Amino acid sequence: MTTQNETLVLGIGNTLLSDEGAGIHALSLMKSTFADHSGFTFLDGGTLSFTLARWIEDCRNLIVFDAAELHLPAGSVKTLEGADMDAFLGAAKRSAHEVGLMDLMDIARLTGHLPANRALIGIQPETMGWGMQPTDKVEQALPEAVEQAAMLMQIWNTQPSDIAATAAQLRHNKTIIESPDTGAQR
Repeated sequence: MTTQNETLVLGIGNTLLSDEGAGIHALSLMKSTFADHSGFTFLDGGTLSFTLARWIEDCRNLIVFDAAELHLPAGSVKTLEGADMDAFLGAAKRSAHEVGLMDLMDIARLTGHLPANRALIGIQPETMGWGMQPTDKVEQALPEAVEQAAMLMQIWNTQPSDIAATAAQLRHNKTIIESPDTGAQR
């Protein structure tokens, strides 16, 4: 379990359905990037269950990574914080998962343990067909999702300033790729 001063970073999704697993892939990237930083608890929430309610109730800060229908181009990343997160979850269609994220948030709200700081970092999927890897557009969006999570940690003043710098460097490193035509970096 987390302590009240820690941040629970929760990835949700199904990695057998390509972009549906975006939340799990973002969680893995953040976990590997910030393995040396204390104050984080990383949890693969899979396709959700009521057992996650206790984890959510025990944290002060909650960051959720998930594939989300944002009505934006594939690979777009959007952070919804606090009441914006609640409104988005309340308006969204029910999940195909056993339990929806909104159900878990409602349990925390009803028990008086809704995390003080909470955010959903949604990644617009391109496809949800069978496949173990996300599409290129979603794969390229993962560093941005991690960077947005790090920025939240800065705003919430729970981590040292190098968190945001580490995430920004991660995104920068992912965007430096060689052009197949010229060999030049872009």
